[in-house]
Amino acid sequence: MSKNIALITGVTGQDGSYLSEFLLEKGYEVHGIIRRSSVDFRERIAHLEGKDNFHLHYADLTDSMSLVKLVGMVQPTEIYNLAAQSHVQVSFDAPEFTADVDATGVLRVLEAVRTNHLEKTCKIYQASTSELYGKVEEVPQNEKTPFHPYSPYAVAKLYGFWIVKEYREAYNMFCCSGILFNHESERRGETFVTRKITLAAARIAQGKQEKLLLGNLSSLRDWGYAKDYVECMWLILQNKTPEDFVIATGVQHSVREFTYAAFKEAGIELKFEGEDINEKGICVAVDTEKNPQLASLNLVGKILVEVSEDFYRPTDVVNLWGDPSKAKAELGWNPSKTTFEQLVKIMVQSDMAKVASEGAAEKVRTNLAEYLEKGIVK
Repeated sequence: MSKNIALITGVTGQDGSYLSEFLLEKGYEVHGIIRRSSVDFRERIAHLEGKDNFHLHYADLTDSMSLVKLVGMVQPTEIYNLAAQSHVQVSFDAPEFTADVDATGVLRVLEAVRTNHLEKTCKIYQASTSELYGKVEEVPQNEKTPFHPYSPYAVAKLYGFWIVKEYREAYNMFCCSGILFNHESERRGETFVTRKITLAAARIAQGKQEKLLLGNLSSLRDWGYAKDYVECMWLILQNKTPEDFVIATGVQHSVREFTYAAFKEAGIELKFEGEDINEKGICVAVDTEKNPQLASLNLVGKILVEVSEDFYRPTDVVNLWGDPSKAKAELGWNPSKTTFEQLVKIMVQSDMAKVASEGAAEKVRTNLAEYLEKGIVK
């Protein structure tokens, strides 16, 4: 029996780390692509390094030669293209780079497979996005909903989606896109809104931050657990025929609801007052049994959440809601494995522990500085 060999771009990211764990458990030989950096960005996969069947290689989606050489060397049976400039707001500031990675980068992966004559033996998964729907034309969105991208990121991703479809039809390649709705976890990058919220809730609940600034609180999203979504990615490539699938929970919540739930999990109850730019989240109660630290912080009556125009986008997507019916029926995937409430709890509890450990580390550094100052430690 031939060995399953997976090549993952974006292996150091949230999805890449979960997918690596998932595939290793299934007996895959996993190869990940990393970029040279003077800053350590491998925190999410540090526990996998040194394991049998897990290998890292230097390459980049903007460098076709490196991709061609690596695909030829690894000879993968499956490629998961998860790497991207994935921050919507940043795409307005760096549209050219976003296009080079998120659009042309997909083409480079496809051509690397063809150049090595692996188009009949290597399956390709492309991480697409619900941002394709943008200025939505129907709710909820499914595989047949028209696209209306509403950011440079979404436009670049739309090219990635269509070039995958074109290569599937033109060259009979097994390549598919998973249209991923918002997928979050305790490993989510700290600049993404959900992680920004859970970290702020944890820091405010431990006296490390005064307030949280957000953009449009009324934006609606379909939030799921990234750890569940990587299973669907794998199932897409195990399907008999190459097809595109929506990966979502089918449940929708607003940024306001996520914020309320996150602070509640940290022991803080919020009440929202005002509208639009003037809306504020005010602390109306604290749960000192859940978090004893709250007893000394005097948060009740304070404004903890405010809206800032700095976080408004030039064009904003306000109503994303996925319909995972096709993935449920054809792949047997369960989109309800982790509920919205469970997801928020997982993220907040992780960030509560993270903030607490940062506080402990700071105390150690302070004590060490005192010892050095007194000449006790030399």
